[in-house]
Amino acid sequence: MKRRLHKLKIYVPFINAGMQETTTYRVNWIFYMLGNVLGCFVSYFIWNAVFMSGNNQTMNGFTMPQMVVYIFLMFLTTTMISSGGTYDIGEEIRDGSIAMRIIKPISYNATFLFQELGNKAMTVCVLIVPLVAGVEIVRYIFTGSVQFQITGFLLYIVSCIFAYLINFFFNICFGFIAFIIKYLWGANMMKNCIVGFLSGSIIPLSFLPDAVEKLFLFLPFASLNYTPVMIYMGMYSGFSLLYYLGLQLFWVLFFWGLSKLLWAVSIKHLSVQGG
Repeated sequence: MKRRLHKLKIYVPFINAGMQETTTYRVNWIFYMLGNVLGCFVSYFIWNAVFMSGNNQTMNGFTMPQMVVYIFLMFLTTTMISSGGTYDIGEEIRDGSIAMRIIKPISYNATFLFQELGNKAMTVCVLIVPLVAGVEIVRYIFTGSVQFQITGFLLYIVSCIFAYLINFFFNICFGFIAFIIKYLWGANMMKNCIVGFLSGSIIPLSFLPDAVEKLFLFLPFASLNYTPVMIYMGMYSGFSLLYYLGLQLFWVLFFWGLSKLLWAVSIKHLSVQGG
């Protein structure tokens, strides 16, 4: 037990570094958040036009009020689970600074994880209360009753933790490609577009054909955004709730193991361009 606590203490400076990075570049962080919020409102007006052009009050199981909640919950979830491991690894290999991280007697993956946790702590503390309050106010306006449930909210937080770990280890695995191709900017852009679609960030997966929806729900990307949002909205309950949480845990363990394997293989191909 003492040995594990000692190991955790080693990574405390990385948590502090992540928190300091957020506070130091707070103007950049604010503009980044404002850009995402603007994207939310663009999505709202697009879906509002889609629903107004149709004759039905519901579309693939969603009413317009539910779609509004979905859009802003997707923004909150995406912000909470975001991970920059792919970009960071690519940049360190490009400029050669990865050498300084490798020579330290600590886990390469863990340094990124704890640094991001510091950054994430600051982001969540600032955003989660006003955004959840805003979502619940919107739900109250549309329904006339309080929809917030503490159990559903706690399950949403648990699901977001799983989603973040999936996203982190997936990005780490993808980032190891930089050990071979050296520069990841273009590949990372392509990856973000594909993941955004497969995770339900662009359109709900229920809008897809049944066979495609079932396939996408099993893939790890639905566990990133779609599953937490559906849990918060109360779309999953009973066995389906346990199934999707269990599926998230499976993908966490899968990508964690894969990251270990890829690290052992990729480090043999390391050739930095900077330094």
